[in-house]
Amino acid sequence: MRKLVVLAAALSGLLIAAPTGLADPGGNGKGKDNDTHVQLLAINDFHGNLEPNTPGTITYCCEMDTNPAVNKQVAVRRATGGIAYLGTLVKQLRDRNSNTITVGAGDLIGASPLISGLFHDEPAIEAMNALGLQVTGVGNHEFDEGLDELYRMQFGGCVASDPTTCATGSPFSGALFKYLAANVFFEGTDETVFPPYKIVKVDNAKIAFIGLTLEGTPLIVTPTAVEGLEFRPEIQTINSLVEKLRSDEGVRAFVVLLHQGGQQSAPFSNAGKFPGFAAGFADVNGCENLVGDIAPIVKGLSPLVDVVVSAHTHQPYVCPDYAGTHILLTSAASFGRLVTSIDLTIDHQSKDVTTATATNYVVKQTSGPFNSANATDLGAPVTKDPVESQILAKWNALAAPLSNKVVGHITADLLSARDPGGVNAAGEQPIGEVIADGQLAATAGSDFGSAVVAFMNPGGIRGSLRFAPGVGETRQPGEVTYGNAFAVQPFANVMQVKTMTGQQIYRLLEQQWSGPNAGTNMKILQVSNGFTYSYNLAAATADKVTPGSVKLNGTPIDPLASYRVAMNNFLGGGGDGFSVFAEGTNTLGGMVDLDAFVNYLMAHDPVPTPPMNRITRLG
Repeated sequence: MRKLVVLAAALSGLLIAAPTGLADPGGNGKGKDNDTHVQLLAINDFHGNLEPNTPGTITYCCEMDTNPAVNKQVAVRRATGGIAYLGTLVKQLRDRNSNTITVGAGDLIGASPLISGLFHDEPAIEAMNALGLQVTGVGNHEFDEGLDELYRMQFGGCVASDPTTCATGSPFSGALFKYLAANVFFEGTDETVFPPYKIVKVDNAKIAFIGLTLEGTPLIVTPTAVEGLEFRPEIQTINSLVEKLRSDEGVRAFVVLLHQGGQQSAPFSNAGKFPGFAAGFADVNGCENLVGDIAPIVKGLSPLVDVVVSAHTHQPYVCPDYAGTHILLTSAASFGRLVTSIDLTIDHQSKDVTTATATNYVVKQTSGPFNSANATDLGAPVTKDPVESQILAKWNALAAPLSNKVVGHITADLLSARDPGGVNAAGEQPIGEVIADGQLAATAGSDFGSAVVAFMNPGGIRGSLRFAPGVGETRQPGEVTYGNAFAVQPFANVMQVKTMTGQQIYRLLEQQWSGPNAGTNMKILQVSNGFTYSYNLAAATADKVTPGSVKLNGTPIDPLASYRVAMNNFLGGGGDGFSVFAEGTNTLGGMVDLDAFVNYLMAHDPVPTPPMNRITRLG
């Protein structure tokens, strides 16, 4: 397999003609001055969301509100996404220009709903093939199941010991599009795991696509999944390749597919302009007060870079000439809710990009006017792409028996931080505490580790459990299906129990605000019932946890005593910056985390909402 990758890298500089679609308004992708006009269609962070009812709403402006009391253009929050609707929009946009290239910026697979995740994301790859995706950078979630599995996604094949691979009875042929990984090397070598770039020739111009993931990928992926790999800095990697491709290949147009991102932040200029949005919202085509890790990266790039298609934060933005760099920076949110159309004009003589503009298009499920007086009036349905619809139906039929199985009940929404109101000031999430309780229940027995406390990483919580059924769901209110549980815990991590001292537990808690987690309050570990503590963000680094406040069932933990602690294997290896977990000893493996969650739902039916009083924030 490694030889195949080396061969692919060797061939990566070959010139590949861009496929053509229907003619654009200019006739053939050229203007009257003979310049070349290229359209890029970009998506990111799809995460196997084939169905239209997995996280699928977005706020945008504007639609006509036919409510007589309003009767004007308004901002709306509508259901969006779904592979059949995404397929329709992509084909409509592609038809505008014969010179269209469809690209991605990583996390197209991984952390997926059951319909794709149950089958190791073969459904998502098949859907991307049908979408006409041609090239994508890798994201951190492409490495969730290790490099060998990612190679299987690219090159195809089945796993004889796993019946959920090739479950349709036909061999899995892999991705028709190409993965790029410019900054992911075999450790200690100059050999990348995938080709670093792909050059596409359009008319007489060459466009280089450079694909890469964030340097910090090892911090957010199970350590064993990236063992033996080296993730190098983004800026140096990109700038070095740009210089090389310009001098060696004569490339003058550069597009970076980078799995790193940012987000727009308040105050928003549309605040108070639309009913129901008093504080305003991030315009899908705006670039207001952009913050995040993408900002210093783009500012450090060579001025020869023309476009950066970004990802990772699941946020929408379009930033022309970002921060005076002359670089167009875009992101299409996540889950197939948006498609970015990027229009490049390439000078016929110099081969340079002279203009680069972009628009984020909403993947609508309905079209026509909006009526705020009648929530059921959502306009006429958008025509679904027939090929993608067949793919969706095929995998739905395979997944349905397990997905629709009721495994428990809830009395109210169990929210995560991914939803408004899903996290309190201290960082506790209702669904996170239920997950932690389930992990403790699965590991408390003497045969399973004798754990006395469980910790859950917030990044591993991928959604909420809703009391009311969503669009297309057949369950009754309050019912929780296996598919619902899978959407919350899709990684198939394995439980571990380790012996840790009280002092290590104190140091572990401090890592919520130090090292890679410094300057944030976003990595608050969810804790099981009986474990309590308080912290103060105003205190000095390494002293934010209140001395003596860390208690187990009301008794302060002893720094010198030993405790059996449960966590998933991602945390156990030091993931998310929690390296103290790796110091634990006498490790005992256990069940898959999803099984622990489902078993808890079944054993505590109905599951109440936790009181959210385990962690106290003092300042």
